[in-house]
Amino acid sequence: MWNAIKYTEYWRQMELMKLFREEPVVYTLSVSSSLSKLSSSIFNSIGIMASYGSNNVFLSFSGEDTRHSFTDHLYYALRRAGISTFRDEEEIKRGEKLMPEIKRIIKESRASVVVFSENYATSTWCLDELVLILEQRTECNHFVLPVFYHVDPSDLRKHTKTFAIEVKASSRWTDHNVNLWKKALKEAADLAGMVLSGSEAEFLKEIVDVIYNKLDRREVILPPNITGMATRYAKISMWLNQPNNSKYMDYVVKILEHDYNALSGIKSLSNRCLLSVSPNKKLMMHRLVQEMGKNIVRQESRFPIERSRVWLSGESHKILTKGEGSKSMEGLALDMQMLDKQMFTFKPSNLKTDALQKMDRLKLLKLNFVKLTGTYGNFSEDLRWLCWLGSDLRTIPSDLFMGNLVAIDMSYSKLEVFEAPMVLQSLQILNLTHSHDLSEIRNMSMIPHLQTLILWNCRSLTRVCKTIGDLKNLTLLNMTGCKNLCKSVKTDLDLKASTSGGKITKQPTFSFPSSLHRLFLNDCNLYCTDSFPLSFSAQQCMEYLNLGYSLFEFLPCYDHLKNLRVLDLTSCSMLKRLPCLPSTHAELYIYYCKSLEEINFQSHRFTLQEFGYEGCISLLEIEGFIKLVPITKLEGNDLGHMKWLKEYENHEVCLVGDDELTKGRSSCVQMLYEFNIMSTSLPDMEDPNMKSTYVSESSSLSFDMPPPPKNKRLKGVDVTFKYTISSDDDWVWFCKINTTNGVDLMYNPKVFGKPELGEVGIWLSYWPIGNTLDIGDKVNVSIAVINGLEVHECGVSLVYTDDKVAEENLENNIEWIEVLGGDLSGFQLSTRAYYLCRRDLFELMEVGRLNAGWFSILVGDTIEWTGMSLLSS
Repeated sequence: MWNAIKYTEYWRQMELMKLFREEPVVYTLSVSSSLSKLSSSIFNSIGIMASYGSNNVFLSFSGEDTRHSFTDHLYYALRRAGISTFRDEEEIKRGEKLMPEIKRIIKESRASVVVFSENYATSTWCLDELVLILEQRTECNHFVLPVFYHVDPSDLRKHTKTFAIEVKASSRWTDHNVNLWKKALKEAADLAGMVLSGSEAEFLKEIVDVIYNKLDRREVILPPNITGMATRYAKISMWLNQPNNSKYMDYVVKILEHDYNALSGIKSLSNRCLLSVSPNKKLMMHRLVQEMGKNIVRQESRFPIERSRVWLSGESHKILTKGEGSKSMEGLALDMQMLDKQMFTFKPSNLKTDALQKMDRLKLLKLNFVKLTGTYGNFSEDLRWLCWLGSDLRTIPSDLFMGNLVAIDMSYSKLEVFEAPMVLQSLQILNLTHSHDLSEIRNMSMIPHLQTLILWNCRSLTRVCKTIGDLKNLTLLNMTGCKNLCKSVKTDLDLKASTSGGKITKQPTFSFPSSLHRLFLNDCNLYCTDSFPLSFSAQQCMEYLNLGYSLFEFLPCYDHLKNLRVLDLTSCSMLKRLPCLPSTHAELYIYYCKSLEEINFQSHRFTLQEFGYEGCISLLEIEGFIKLVPITKLEGNDLGHMKWLKEYENHEVCLVGDDELTKGRSSCVQMLYEFNIMSTSLPDMEDPNMKSTYVSESSSLSFDMPPPPKNKRLKGVDVTFKYTISSDDDWVWFCKINTTNGVDLMYNPKVFGKPELGEVGIWLSYWPIGNTLDIGDKVNVSIAVINGLEVHECGVSLVYTDDKVAEENLENNIEWIEVLGGDLSGFQLSTRAYYLCRRDLFELMEVGRLNAGWFSILVGDTIEWTGMSLLSS
């Protein structure tokens, strides 16, 4: 259902750091004329044409149906997205042996898009391609995307209509080949594919997005002719560096827009397939394009000091050692750690600021772990970006001109105090990550247009100027690991005191600006107190909030944060309850909140799209989702007619199905409430209360509804079955109930018991569907096993209640599906059946851990799962 585990806090933080540690490569191109003046020898020398030796995507299609329409449009859409794509009509030359060439290309491709159209299966060529493609999927993790263009996937699976292939009097349509092709068609139909419905333009975009994400795009294709590109666009093309050749677009634009019209340049480069923009706004460029840009810069002069950019640390070291400089220099990069790794040999000497003072046009400066001697006056007034990781400065030099800086990255610095020496009108990004000696940030009003402030792991920080609250443009504030801002102390003149948990805790005197969109306060030892209530009432624009590793037991209601999409409370080990979460929440992360018992939503419905809850060993209820409670915590009245289970509350059962929910949890017998169905798992036992009215030694049974006993009304049904398991780790089964009057339910519980190998387990459930069952109805109950179980017996009992009680409970004749847990329209299939399952079984199928035909086993061939939304979300 979710890939929530991918969004752990560590990776969120690393992505954030990469966003603001992007190193604007100082060899952005500077040429005086268009690239048409470059000789073809430059392109050949860097091997650009070699990039055509392989393709990312192979297109399989019926030329008769779609060559000059849909497939043609798809081909160019993929190419425009920077995805190298093969189609046989363009790259295969006349006279070549087609089949070996096709086989080689399919094997070299990373993915295939198979466009199934009306006449696809009439071509032995297409069918042979399909067999080869599916072989690659099995053997080489080759991604296959079936696209159903005006055809029904069930026709492939059932071999009907134009897919009803048969043996013919032909050397190709043999019995062996036809069986092979039929098998391939059925296998393709069972894959996660895409069916055309609605706009073709939107459909094409969706296909490109799927392929783009599956391939994890890192490279773009290079057309053989890129002449005519304007100079100002060329200046952007060397922004991407090795080995991490990607930058976030927003970051690039902020720094380069003023001098290079970056937004326009990025668009132009992208249109020419020299640059690609990923769905998450990362810019990616082929390393050969970067090498081309380097060659252009090298041609400016044989002497690095006379070039506009110097990116090699060895050359930069020599320039600074000699105190050289030039008025042509716009960018310089020196990384001392990189020189050490490269075993670069140089004489011990002081690196001087003299050379930098001679670079009047310097815009981009990287000085990682560099110690400089000299004064800082007369630095270039054009400086836009300063990256000085590991700086040994204790304070910012008062004579350093910073008036036009857009971004400063002084991570890992020795700074003790940060105070701007002047008003920095242009500064938008300030990154002081891991500046462990930093204790104070002063005069934030000197940076009026700051948008991003990163103080990650500034563990000595005790004071931030209160004027931070007046900043109007600060949208991202990261204070992760700033534990001393909220450390327990007796007194502090600069901090307010409040009482929490019997301790005197200090809280920051500053207030957060109302402009914040993203706020990181994780690992700050936060308490929720009167003076620091963590309500964020003024931050109405807040979209992301991280309070992980905090010490509070409760949080205020956040229903006023209408824009909040992501809330991360990872490892808030004392948190007990989350009340009234707004329905606008899209993502919630509560990993290892070991004391958390209950989560409630303002709308009383579960609407999260991403949800991470591993390690929440005390979690009892997630409103609108599930409730899982040890029998020991339930009273007899809570169990209704199953109150006899209290006798077995201390029996132990291993629960499986959802590792995030079950790992580390108590092994005592527990009751699961899901879709208002009650279910529990038990070890093999004999108890008269479990004796069923209707019993079968197989996995299914049927019966006709009898009239109720006198003065009784049917309340619901108990369904029980006994089973053993195989050694497989993926146990998948559904309990199904359908009747002749329209009830059609299939239920897979979130968790269930796993007996030891060779031992018998019992699953007992109660379904409150009594008011839907009429006398004489035929009721069919079955356990549909998809994987890993063997059913030995199943049984059904009818559960009655007193007529008077029934009248009270069923007042106004509540709809039966509402009895099963509110609005379940999102779980209804086109057949009107209800697919009550919150586990992502489709993901298991995609990774090969579940048979591709499992959905047909469950529902038959009456519905195509490819057209069904993932109802589990």
